[in-house]
Amino acid sequence: MVPWARHPGAPGYAEAMRITAGFILLLVPCFQAAAQTQALARPAWIARSNQNTQILIDLDSKYSPEDAAEEGVRGLDDQVTVLSADRHEKVRADFLKAREQLASRLATEKDPLVRQDLEILIQSVDRDLRNNDAVYTSFLPYTNVGTTIFSGMQGLLDDQIEAGRRPAAVVRLKKYTGMEAGFTAMTAAAEARFRERLAVPGLLGPAKERVEKDLGDTNAYVTGIGLLLEKYNQKGYQDALAKLKDQLAEYDAFVRREVLPKARTDFRLPPDIYRMRLDSFGVDYAPEELKTIAHAGFAQIQEEMKPIAARIAALRKLQSSDYRDVIRELKKEQLDGDQILPAYQKRLAEIEDIVRANKLVTLPARPAIIRLASAAETARQPAPHMIPPPLLNNNGERGQFVLPMGTSGAGGEALKYDDFTFAASSWTLIAHEARPGHELQFDSMVERGVSQARALYAFNSTNVEGWGLYSEWFMLPYMPDEGKLISLQLRLLRAARAFLDPELQEGKVTPEEAMRVLQDDVVVSKAFATEEVNRFTFLMPGQAVSYYDGFTRLLEIRQAAEKAMGAKFDVMRFHDFILNQGLLPPNLLRTTVMEDFVGAK
Repeated sequence: MVPWARHPGAPGYAEAMRITAGFILLLVPCFQAAAQTQALARPAWIARSNQNTQILIDLDSKYSPEDAAEEGVRGLDDQVTVLSADRHEKVRADFLKAREQLASRLATEKDPLVRQDLEILIQSVDRDLRNNDAVYTSFLPYTNVGTTIFSGMQGLLDDQIEAGRRPAAVVRLKKYTGMEAGFTAMTAAAEARFRERLAVPGLLGPAKERVEKDLGDTNAYVTGIGLLLEKYNQKGYQDALAKLKDQLAEYDAFVRREVLPKARTDFRLPPDIYRMRLDSFGVDYAPEELKTIAHAGFAQIQEEMKPIAARIAALRKLQSSDYRDVIRELKKEQLDGDQILPAYQKRLAEIEDIVRANKLVTLPARPAIIRLASAAETARQPAPHMIPPPLLNNNGERGQFVLPMGTSGAGGEALKYDDFTFAASSWTLIAHEARPGHELQFDSMVERGVSQARALYAFNSTNVEGWGLYSEWFMLPYMPDEGKLISLQLRLLRAARAFLDPELQEGKVTPEEAMRVLQDDVVVSKAFATEEVNRFTFLMPGQAVSYYDGFTRLLEIRQAAEKAMGAKFDVMRFHDFILNQGLLPPNLLRTTVMEDFVGAK
């Protein structure tokens, strides 16, 4: 999965893999050279398209400078998001003006590719305006200040960030805490924004479970910020960090005193808001249609798992051949802490050999990055995920596959995963998060070169996560039986997401029933099941549906191309073509494949 927080109305999103400085210095010029070569080779239409995209990049830089800096915009390292009283009105006015500019350019543009990118940009603006207006008019403006500040700090304190940029993190910290002239502490601003909107009748509070989890994670964020500042030898941060600790403690007291009483005990979103969230994540099936597909897929995947589980049980002389029992046996073979990274790196090398030998997709010569998550990163994103590289002005930074080690349940109960730390699980997780999945998908955009509209504003969870799950699918035939079973188990999870998420929102299943399905039928740990149900109910309702949606759509596109081309279909050329398109949503991707890939043949 990829972290999702790219809109100007939302807040932004340390331990790193132990790679020697000399190794990094050897890799960066190779990555830079590839990016620079592609930049020189880019057709003229991309340069024209990027001039249009700059309109929205400037607005992102103005209202969400931390996110824009992570995407590669220069000159924003010391800037922070400001939660001003008139923020919503200013964002709305500026984006309406931007839409007018883009529509005017579309009216006179002749190049079909530039026109397509302009349509992508306009659709992005329309979607953000709808979402921001709906959130503003429906909900009290509660902010998780701890994760916002941690994200802003982590964006500058990383092994791949130039040392000269890192001191700006201390400037950010002082601005977050109001120690810089002209800045109000973010905690104080968040309190003021919440209180101002209390006078508006009918606004819904945040989900109670979300607020309670945020309160339980505050210490992890404060500790994580301190560890990052210490690790990168930053100077003069101690007073600001102490002030932040006090401010977050006071903010937590405010949340308990004023926010929790307004929190809603029913996590469900209003139906129109939920549909809007599905749209924002790129889900293009209607919920009822997708639920039907997902339930059927769930049953089919279970049938596919049975013969594989039986073969494993026979080989290992297990008492039961039920796939649930076989998965539980495989999970007993847990890797120790210092074995996890070497095991994943070894599996990555094996998968790369398979990809090259079978000509499945073009791989770069440079290695991929895999690392374990810190406690603060795990609090912020408790699922395995890929942190994308900057897609603008990339100076050698690469995507990172990050593995969390646990999460917390109700009342702060510590929960530990057993889902990612056994050998069989590494096959499908590498395929999804690293290669040929997200790492290849994102780093390829930097190295091969795509228009900024397709990299940043066609960015949608359905297409991104669809490629990740599709990568697992086309790698499955080359895995050993243990890897196949766990790959199907995680595909079963994605099918479950596609019906549990909407059915929880509709009240057709309860969180307890969803936990049972995930723990008993999908066979994930209590930690993983808890993270999943939290995601469906209050962390990111609607996002988890996108995996199975995007996977299904991408399979449909491939099948249509194979049918049209017959023996001329080349899987490596097809996959390279898909990656060359950036992050087009399924409807645009299908048109492009049929016209430019199939049509060219």
